[in-house]
Amino acid sequence: MALDVRLALATLRRLLRLGLILLCVASVSFGLMMASPVDPVDAYLGPLVAQVSPEQRELIASRWGFDDPAPVQFGRWLQQLASGNLGVSHVYNQPVGEVISQRFTRSIALLGSAWLLSLLLGFTLGVVAGAKERSALDKLISAYAYLTASTPTFWLALLGVLLFSVYLGWAPACCAGPVGVPSQDIHLATRLHHLVLPVATLTLLGTASITLHTRARMVALMRSDIARHAFAQGARRADIAWRHGVRHASLPALTLALASLGELFGGSILIEQVFAYPGLGQATVEAGLRSDVPLLLGIALFTTLFVSIGNTLADSLYHMVDPRMRRPSKPRQTTP
Repeated sequence: MALDVRLALATLRRLLRLGLILLCVASVSFGLMMASPVDPVDAYLGPLVAQVSPEQRELIASRWGFDDPAPVQFGRWLQQLASGNLGVSHVYNQPVGEVISQRFTRSIALLGSAWLLSLLLGFTLGVVAGAKERSALDKLISAYAYLTASTPTFWLALLGVLLFSVYLGWAPACCAGPVGVPSQDIHLATRLHHLVLPVATLTLLGTASITLHTRARMVALMRSDIARHAFAQGARRADIAWRHGVRHASLPALTLALASLGELFGGSILIEQVFAYPGLGQATVEAGLRSDVPLLLGIALFTTLFVSIGNTLADSLYHMVDPRMRRPSKPRQTTP
């Protein structure tokens, strides 16, 4: 009974903390949008701004609430949020929830594939580099990890487009499918063909931290008493890496991958812009450039919730696998 109460209190604390984080993220995002020098009516009209009369501008501002003070706009949005409504996007003229749902359905293929491949590739490279410490292979893998960790995302994406799309012609240069073809008429093989280059670019950028962290764990294991005892019994470095190192480094690598979901999403925003991929990242840029406050706030809350779930899963994995992190129960007092 006491354990159930503790679990309920811990869950309540997590929910309260998540609610405060979401409120802070929404407040900061709204404040930055209000501080932007971009006029929301001009951003809404786009190239038609010169063809609209002042009376029409006033009607547009009144229709979308652009002429209200900032506290009134934020309070109205909070009231909508309390009723489960994220508002309406004036860029897409759709409810924000529908825009996020449609765009995230496309982005999850990019994010999920890149996340899984980054984890597998980074973990494998880290184990190999740590097991072969100070070898030529270790130096090559470490150099690759440090180089990709310091490479700008957009630069690598542009380089990939120039090399594989423009010069070699192996991959499409943009979009989630052929231009002008309806989405329902695009075959799965064509979708995957358009997804290969963005996924590969995002994967290369996501492997660096996992590779370096896994290598450090493997090096520490190879220098530990466990490895010395195994070496004394005639074991090879590959045997120690396979029998002890993989299990020793797998959980930290998975935890790091889950905790870096926010960084991966930030990289996907630039990747989607370079490849004109119609996902949630491109919608984020559109919302920022065209002052679509409801859409930007909805995306900010969604991504914060997405990253928080990843961090919670990482904490849960540690507590499930490592018994030392669990709170020890009080020993029973026995009467003599």
